[in-house]
This record gives sequence, C-alpha cells and structure tokens, in this order.
Amino acid sequence: MLERTPTEIWRDSRNPYDRKRQDKTPVGLKNVGNTCWFSAVIQSLFNLLEFRRLVLNYKPPLNAQDLPRNQKEHRNLPFMRELRYLFALLVGTKRKYVDPSRAVEILKDAFKSNDSQQQDVSEFTHKLLDWLEDAFQMKAEEETDEEKPKNPMVELFYGRFLAMGVLEGKKFENTEMFGQYPLQVNGFKDLHECLEAAMIEGEIESLHSENSGKSGQEHWFTELPPVLTFELSRFEFNQALGRPEKIHNKLEFPQVLYLDRYMHRNREITRIKREEIKRLKDYLTVLQQRLERYLSYGSGPKRFPLVDVLQYALEFASSKPVCTSPIDDIDASSPPSGSIPSQTLPSTTEQQSAPSSEFPSTSPAAIAAVSSRSVIHKPFTQSRIPPDLPMHPAPRHITEEELTVLESCLHRWRTEIENDTRDLQESISRIHRTIELMYSDKSMIQVPYRLHAVLVHEGQANAGHYWAYIFDHHENRWMKYNDIAVTKSSWEELMRDSFGGYRNASAYCLMYINDKAQFLIQEEFNKETGQALVGIETLPPDLRDFVEEDNQRFEKELEEWDAQLAQKALQEKLLASQKLRNSESSVTAAQAGETEYLEQPSRSDFSKHLKEETIRIITKASHEHEDKSPETVLQSKLENDTSQTPSNQRVVEVAIPHVGKFMIESKEGGYDDEIMMTPNMQGIIMAIGKSRNVYDRCGPEAGFFKAIKLEYSRLVKLAQEDTPPETDYRLHHVVIYFIQNQAPKKIIEKTLLEQFGDRNLSFDERCHNIMKVAQAKLEMIKPEEVNLEEYEEWHQDYIKFRETTMYLITGLENFQKESYIDSLLFLICAYQNNKELLSKGPYRGHDEELISHYRRECLLKLNEQAAELFESGEDREVNNGLIIMNEFIVPFLPLLLVDEMEEKDILAVEDMRNRWCSYLGQEMESNLQEKLTDFLPKLLDCSTEIKGFHEPPKLPSFSTHELCERFARIMLSLSRTPADGR
Repeated sequence: MLERTPTEIWRDSRNPYDRKRQDKTPVGLKNVGNTCWFSAVIQSLFNLLEFRRLVLNYKPPLNAQDLPRNQKEHRNLPFMRELRYLFALLVGTKRKYVDPSRAVEILKDAFKSNDSQQQDVSEFTHKLLDWLEDAFQMKAEEETDEEKPKNPMVELFYGRFLAMGVLEGKKFENTEMFGQYPLQVNGFKDLHECLEAAMIEGEIESLHSENSGKSGQEHWFTELPPVLTFELSRFEFNQALGRPEKIHNKLEFPQVLYLDRYMHRNREITRIKREEIKRLKDYLTVLQQRLERYLSYGSGPKRFPLVDVLQYALEFASSKPVCTSPIDDIDASSPPSGSIPSQTLPSTTEQQSAPSSEFPSTSPAAIAAVSSRSVIHKPFTQSRIPPDLPMHPAPRHITEEELTVLESCLHRWRTEIENDTRDLQESISRIHRTIELMYSDKSMIQVPYRLHAVLVHEGQANAGHYWAYIFDHHENRWMKYNDIAVTKSSWEELMRDSFGGYRNASAYCLMYINDKAQFLIQEEFNKETGQALVGIETLPPDLRDFVEEDNQRFEKELEEWDAQLAQKALQEKLLASQKLRNSESSVTAAQAGETEYLEQPSRSDFSKHLKEETIRIITKASHEHEDKSPETVLQSKLENDTSQTPSNQRVVEVAIPHVGKFMIESKEGGYDDEIMMTPNMQGIIMAIGKSRNVYDRCGPEAGFFKAIKLEYSRLVKLAQEDTPPETDYRLHHVVIYFIQNQAPKKIIEKTLLEQFGDRNLSFDERCHNIMKVAQAKLEMIKPEEVNLEEYEEWHQDYIKFRETTMYLITGLENFQKESYIDSLLFLICAYQNNKELLSKGPYRGHDEELISHYRRECLLKLNEQAAELFESGEDREVNNGLIIMNEFIVPFLPLLLVDEMEEKDILAVEDMRNRWCSYLGQEMESNLQEKLTDFLPKLLDCSTEIKGFHEPPKLPSFSTHELCERFARIMLSLSRTPADGR
C-alpha cells in the first residue's frame, strides 16, 4: 500500500510577482473548484464592451429596501453587486488573475449543489441571463412609467422567430421569443446544415399545400438579437448504457455567418433556393451513383475501377502467347537441391542460343568447372521463376488479327470510360460549387454576424474542462481564456480544439455578434477631450475606489515580499562573507591615479627596477616551462625544496588526482583533505609548481603573478573547449562557469585571488608566501572596484547551478532505477531551478530539453502505473492508483501546460487525460464508476496554476569530485540509451 501524504490544495504562488499583471494584458479568473464553466461564460460576456458597461453602471433600485424579500430578489441583487466588483477587478486590477468565489457561491446556492459537482454550462448560462434580466427589469420599472419598460438584457440577448406551418391539416402562425438557440450536431457537417434542420420540421411540401393531412412547420427569424448564441447539443442519452454520452463529430462553423436565408422577409426567395438546392442534391445523388458504378466495377465482393479492368485486359491480350500449359514445363521428378544431374546442364547448342547474360562462359572448361563444383543450397533464390517463363499469365493462342481487333476495342472503350468518368466528376464539382454559392448573391449577405466567442468542452459527458476562445476586436486576434491563463491564440488552434473529431475537445456554445452593431465593441471616450477611456478610467466612482483599495493591498504585498527578499539576501550575504573571508577586510581610501589592485605593489615594496626585471624573467620562465608536465614541475619543486619542517608542523603524503603524490608540510589543523582534492586546488598547485623558477629568482610577488596568469590561461582554454555531454568543466571550476557566462573581469579576478589566498596552501614556504601575496592583494581591493552585491549574486548562481546538477543527477539515477515518484520530484526541482538560471543566460544551466524530456517521461510512466492499478479492479490497487494520480500527476500537470508552445508536453497531457476518459465508455462496477467520476474533474480541470513544494527534496552533501564523477557516469549511460524522440 502506498503511504498517502497529506493532500496539498491548490494555492497561489507565494511570490506576488508571479501573480502580477503584465502591462494591460487581460485578467484571468481563478478556478475555485470545478468552476472553469463560470470562467468561460463570464469572460465571453465581459469582453462584450456594451454588456460590460451595463453591468458596471448598474445601480440597484432606490426602493430596494422596500421591495418584498422574496427568493428571487434575495439572490439577484447580491449577485449583481458581486458581478460588478468582479468586472471592476477584471478592468483595473494589478493582479494577473482575480478570485470569483463570492459570485460563484451565490450561483452554487441557487443550483443547490456541492462543490465537487460540475455544473451544466447551458443551465448556468440560462440562469445567469434570467438573473440579469430580472435585476435590470426591477431597475427599468423604477425609471419609467411605461407599461412594458425596455430591459437592456432582453434587448441584447433575445430575439424573435415566427413559427408557421400545418398541424393536422390546419395552418398556424406563432411568434416566439428566444435567447440561446439550440442546435443538434449529430448527422451534420457544418453550422448551416444544423440551422437548416432546426428551421424546418416535418415534410416541407406540406407547408405550402392547401389540403394536406401531414404536419410540419418552418421557423423564420423576425428579429435577431445583437448577441446571438447557439447551443450545440453535443450530449445524448445512451438508453442501453443508461448514461449520457458526448458526441465528438466534427462540425465546422465560419468566422462570419450570414443569416439572410433564415429571415422572414426573405422567406419566398429562400424557399425557391431551398427547392433548387433539393433538386440539385437529388441530381447530385444520381450522378454520384453513376460515378460509383465506374469506380467500383464488378458483381463480386471485390470491385475495381472500370478503367483499370480494361487496362488489365489489354495487358493480358498483349502478352506473349504461351503454347503449353503452365504446369507442363515443371519436372515432377526433379532431384533434391543437394545435387544437379548432368542432363540438367544446357547443351552447347542451348548455350549458344541462350542470352549471354544468363551464361557468361560457354567454354567446355567452364562447363566442367560448373559440373565439378559443389552445389550450395540457397533457399531464397533456388525457387525463383526460370527467366524464360513469362512473369504474368498470357493467352494460349491469339492471332494477329484477333489481337488487333481486341486492342482497338479495349483502347476505344478505355478512352470512352475515362471521358465519362471525367465528365461525371466535373458535373459533381459544378453542382457542389453551385450549392455553395446559392446564397452568395448580394441580397443574401446583408445580415452578417461575426464570431465573438467559442466555448470549448474537453472530456466526456459527465466530466470535463471548459475554456473559451474570444476575439479581440481591437487587436484583431484570438485570445484563449483558460482560467488564470490568458494567452494569444489563432484561428488554426481554435479550429483544432473546437470543430471536434480531434481528441476529446469540441465547441458546445458559439457566440456571434451583429457585425453592423459597432456599439457592442466600441470603446468609451472622454466627452471633453475625445480620447478613449482605458482601464480604471472607465469605472464609476464607487468601483474605482474599490479597485484602488485592492491595488493598494496588492502593492503592499509586493513591498512586503521585497522587504523579505532584501532581509534574506542580507543574511545570505553576511553568511557568505564569513565563509569567503576569515577576517574583515581593511580597505584604505582610494587615491587618484592609482593602478589596479592586481598591479599594485604589496607590503614588500619592490622597486621599479625589480618590477621590470620581474616581467622579463616571467616571460623567459614561461618559455622554459611551457612544455613541462605538472608531474615534472612538482618533482623538481620537491627535490629542490630543502626547507626544514618546524616542530609545530606535520608532514603528510598527498595523492592529488591529475597531479601526483608528494609530501606536504602543514600546521596542525591547517590542511583540508576535501579542498585539496578539488580541481581548482589541483590547478593552483600546478600553477605554483610551474612558477618555481620565477619565484626563486624574483621572490613571492613575481611568483604569484606568474602562477595566477598560468592558471587563468589554463581556465580560459578549458572554457573554450568543445566537450562531450559527460564532461562539463563548469562543474570543475567556478571561474570556467564565470568565463562562459561573461562575468565581469573584476569578479573573475577576485574569485581567483580568493582561491590563491586559501589557507590550505600554507603547506610549504613557497605556497605559503604566494598565498600571503594573494591575501594582500585582496585587502587592497577598493569598494568601487568590485561590486560586492554582484559578486555574491554570481557565486549564489553558481551554488544553484551545482544544486541543480545534483537534482538532475539524482532524478535521472532514480529514473533508471524505475523509481519514478522520487525521480519526478528531483526532476521538477531541477527543471524549475534550471529555468531560472537559463533566464539569465544560455550557459547558466543545463540542457532544458533533456530535463523536460525525462520529467515528461516520469509523468507518463506514473500515469501508466496508476492506470494499470485502476484496471485491476481490486480496491487496494485502485486506491493506490488514484493516490498516484491525486498526489503526483494532477498537481504537476500544470507544469507541462505553462509553456503552450511545447507541443510534446501538451500532447503528453492529452494522452494522460484520454487514457482516463476512455474508461467512461466501459462497463465497470458501481464503486469504480463513482471513484472515476469523482477523480476525472480534477484531472481534466487542471488550469495553469502551479503547485509549489512545501520544501524541495533534500540533497545530501557532495564533493566536487563526486559531483563530476556521477554527472559523467549518468550522462554516458544516457548516451547509450535511445532518446525516445528527444
């Protein structure tokens, strides 16, 4: 049984900057528990500027306190108040997204549902419009004495149609009002076909006959609303299974929909065109049937195009005649393949008549060689058809006259069939084109409606996720509103997700607006200046105050976060300073005209002549030792080093990788094994060894200059090397990391000085003196020469780089052990840290695609494990599978959806969701069905809200040597494993 950890609820990021609105980007709505349906509908309405203005400027009736407190008024007025606040925040907030909880709770109370139930979006939309209509009706009745005051909600969303037809032989006409117009999807390919079917019921001929006993009716729009909403019925009840099912059929719809053909004023011309279309479709059916006879010819189960049949007959007739039966030339008594009798060899005469390609040598010697050669059994070539037999069947007997007549007939018939087929195909294409253009004349394109919003559902009938595509009329582009995430989109993405027939996503609601009613999307203007009002300027005074107060609270939250970071940074800086320096630096005042600190003389006060001599000797010594290996230099150093060991020092034999074994002298407690084994210390010891001659001739300062320049040159060379993936010199040395990322020169110099000034170098006199020179140089650094905050930041980034590497290594090692849960946690930390590093530069972190690939594979593997446990049907296994999903898959799926440009991640999420959605159509026990129904909304309702760790996984302590070794080992193992499309 898996150990279940306490469930972590979805929560806002602790960093308020993650929740800060960027510029004037649209604001998202937080999913507060299966409320993506609310977000999709509200965002679609909010982006209708006229609707937005109506809601924002709504004022409750003055006599609201005197109205009877019935249930309707008790709900409507509080909901309108919360809706105004919500719209105001969507207009002017500084937050990336806002919380709609208060408005949602009022709606949920009306539905008498609990939080875990997913609402039917059509029912919700109807309820929302009803409430808005009632709220504005109360206000309208207060402001006018008319018997039927105008209600702006009715004016905006409601239209009228005339139902006219025949019922049991009697004609009737009724005018009806409609809001959302329902359309059936099943059996139709586009929106116009749906509308045609919805506008006609029964036999259309009976509608115009005087004495018909049949019944039928037509619907004609008499008045269209400025905002026309179509409900696409994508759910139907399966009587056999006893549950609703979703219809995934593809249904196309246009960006501009012309509704002239459905208007009452155009009924006569529309009827004529419908009759013509009906006649053309009947004719089209006949032509298609005829074409089918040509394309599928024959009377048996297998049929072929007639043109091909004639061609095959022509090829058969034209083949070379064969005078024998196809079985007569096969010797039934042929010997086994192990030997070839002499009579099977061709005679000299036969050889002479055979083509040279078949018998390359015809001499008696060649024949003797063949007969004496042992025969090799070749199972794949020995059974081939002899070359003198025809490849295809051929007629036994045919005369030239017969062949001429037959070829002439077959050629002529084939040409006739080709012409007939082409004529039929062209006629069918012309009829299709005629039908398409039937309503394209000018009189039938006078009522254009432009697509404003598409509400999409992904999932099955009883579980799913909702989002909306909304057209930005001013920027002329599509936007995707997916809970808190609002991103730029395209018509191509909209078609893919909305038409259906692809994955489990499809449109369930289309919102069109009258393309001539510009007031719907027109911005407000200042009456005095004529300039467009934007943001908080469009709000009435009470809402402006409300939004400003909320923005002040958010600004305070940002300030508190900045203060926390500053305090944390100060603490880290003090701690790092204590580690980097044993005592506080004493820095003297800077004097004008002074040279840089690395070039300044230390307290030994070398003369100018000695400095010039030092430069000359450094150059000469460099040439003397440039070809010597580190071992040679160190051996020379040790052989010539005759200094005596003081009584308070100890002698230690040190074996340093890549350097060698040698004896060092060190004060008690003054030697750190781990530091001495690091690659950077190895480099420093080698550099000091190579600078021995300069040190002996010119003293410690010259030796220091020689050593530090040698080490810096070595590191620059390593930083420029093109290395395989398993070798990353950045892990070996912090300076290489700085060089590759173009750190400031002063920061690189100070870092090298810190390393040359390390107390562990005091193991002999030469190293000790060079260390003292480096420490003196460090003390001479002036505050204006090196920005200490920047210095600390670079070193903190390097520490994070090493930690990220360790997260990556541990995650990949666990992945190879098939410990996918542990692997996932480490890889997620590696990816998040790496992303922060890469945001500062391309060489700050590791290969993002590598980490992304294995993070994605971990989720897919865990999803597969969980699905297999669920499929077992055993309670214990099912519970374990759902624990994996709830604790590890669902919380981390948003990480894959944050960057919607990463197609592989998006497809992986779709694969995981589709795996679980596929269970909905299968028979299972009621307890499993209940658990699946409870779980699926969590899986499908993932917004891009990120779950954070309470604490990241703890990393063990590690040395540089261990880090480099494990990194090389894991990267080598990956290079031997297929990348699975990475």
